[in-house]
Parts: sequence; structure tokens; C-alpha cells
Amino acid sequence: MSEPSENGKAYWRANLRLVVGCLIVWALCSFGFGIVLRPMLSGVAIGGTDLGFWFAQQGSMLVFLVLIFFYAIRMNTIDRHYNVDEQ
Repeated sequence: MSEPSENGKAYWRANLRLVVGCLIVWALCSFGFGIVLRPMLSGVAIGGTDLGFWFAQQGSMLVFLVLIFFYAIRMNTIDRHYNVDEQ
């Protein structure tokens, strides 16, 4: 089995860095704002309810959807940078 090239290792590192970053943002929004920091956010009103409840019910799902599109766009950029794009 051949040793992976430095370009392949750098591509994999960039991919993992992107995935970990997206997971941290999602965990912070869903677990952090929705559960841990909810009492602190209860004084901020949004849409007729407090901000902590909004993050727990809708915010984490919306952040997840935004992260899906962000990941796809950013991954296409990384693919082009390392010449592994589909075109």
C-alpha cells in the first residue's frame, strides 16, 4: 500500500477542520444556547418568546440547515484548491 501524498494529507486535514468547526458551531447553538445558557437568554424576547426557548426549538435546526449549505460551498472551495473537484 502506498503512502498518501502530502497534498492528500493536507486535503484531509482541511476537511476534518471544516467538519469539526461545523460541529462546534452546531453544538454551541443547540446544546449551549438551548440548554446551558437558556436561563441567561431568557430576558431577550424574540417572536413572542424568550431567546433560549427559540434556540432550543427552532434555532438549532435553522443553524443546522445553514451549516449544510456552508459546508457544501466551503467543501467545493477546498476541492478546487486541492484539485480534487468533480469538473
